[in-house]
Amino acid sequence: MKTIDKIPSSKIGRATNIIKTGVKVGGNYISHYGKKLVNSKQSRTSLDENNAKDIYEGITKMKGSVLKVAQMLSMEKNLIPQAYANEFAQAQFSVPPLSAPLVNKTFRKYFGKSPNDVFDRFDKDSIRAASMGQVHKASLNNTELAVKIQYPGVAESISSDLALVKPFAVKLFNLKGKDSEKFFQEVESKLIEETDYEQELKQSLFVKKSCSHLPHLVFPEYYSELSGKKILTMSWINGVHLSEFAESNKNQHLSNKIGQVLWDFYMYQMHELKQVQADPHPGNFLLTDDNQLGVIDFGCIKEITDDFYTPYFHLTDHEILNDPVKFHKLLLKLEILHENDPSKELTFFTEMFHEMLTLFSLPFQSEKFDFGQSGFLNDLAELGNKYSQSSELRKYNGNRGSKHLLYMNRTFFGLYSLLNQINAEVSINSYKKLLINK
Repeated sequence: MKTIDKIPSSKIGRATNIIKTGVKVGGNYISHYGKKLVNSKQSRTSLDENNAKDIYEGITKMKGSVLKVAQMLSMEKNLIPQAYANEFAQAQFSVPPLSAPLVNKTFRKYFGKSPNDVFDRFDKDSIRAASMGQVHKASLNNTELAVKIQYPGVAESISSDLALVKPFAVKLFNLKGKDSEKFFQEVESKLIEETDYEQELKQSLFVKKSCSHLPHLVFPEYYSELSGKKILTMSWINGVHLSEFAESNKNQHLSNKIGQVLWDFYMYQMHELKQVQADPHPGNFLLTDDNQLGVIDFGCIKEITDDFYTPYFHLTDHEILNDPVKFHKLLLKLEILHENDPSKELTFFTEMFHEMLTLFSLPFQSEKFDFGQSGFLNDLAELGNKYSQSSELRKYNGNRGSKHLLYMNRTFFGLYSLLNQINAEVSINSYKKLLINK
């Protein structure tokens, strides 16, 4: 794979890269509408594919927040055209890595030494390159290690990057007014956390200590003396990413086993720890050689406050969903509805969220749920597409809900997507026997 020798780090440099990408996209539109004049049946698919390719090529040169947003969007397949979701999915764990000279330069800047001065062996070619950093295999004292190195400049450019993508997000999600700032501030705060590897080390050690008793889970060993603010060193876990497992596995029993481990792990975090790894994409999980689930990234942790936890999970209760008075009160507590909403707007959003939450909470309405064969993900996508094209919704302000909904919903959609990919049927309430505070 072609490597990257330089990442634009200044505001001007990164803005210039966005502008160049915009020029390419503009050219694609001109070409598309030129062809459409000749052939009125010209499909938009090729336009989306060309735009997605050019946009992805542009943002991979920048790394950091812009690429992370693309990764997040790739998991939300119901929000963007399929061509974009497919292209952006590469951001999960397969993007052009930094060149060896830039790796050495970055390592010296943040660690004071070259990698070869610290480890007995350090592979110059990265094993995995993602949005915020890349991983190299190394060894020390006969121990195989994974060394994650953060890309230069990504932490310093978060605010300016989000300012660049904000106009696109505002249009895409129909955000209006000052309340939209709470969502961008939430994203910015989580991205800043993800660039602090000292914080990630603490989070990783906490989750490992708290969840190591859960069956069939494997966590790396972490080495604080070989880690810092921009470098994180952990033991190497042999295995394949969940996406690779999903493509090759034909063993339904194994799919169900790994799916159950994944489901129980997430439910335990939410209901016991009241915090959760909020970045459930395939690149953060490995299936080990002995069929255990390895969890290798805790950069994005979402704390779940009590005032949010109670109303949020009450909305998975079928009886409450169908009690208009209780349902209305919960929507108010979650800031989905407001006391001063006009009657038409109140009716519209009450009906919309009832339909969405009834489908969203469907797995919780039975003892077992088949994420692979139920058509559940397709139904979610179709419902999302229905409202994304709603002319009535466009009349109203899309700023609906507590800021906490952003990462909690993202966590659930990511979890649902993973379970769908590995074709798993899970026992919904089995996690309860694992809880300490039942």
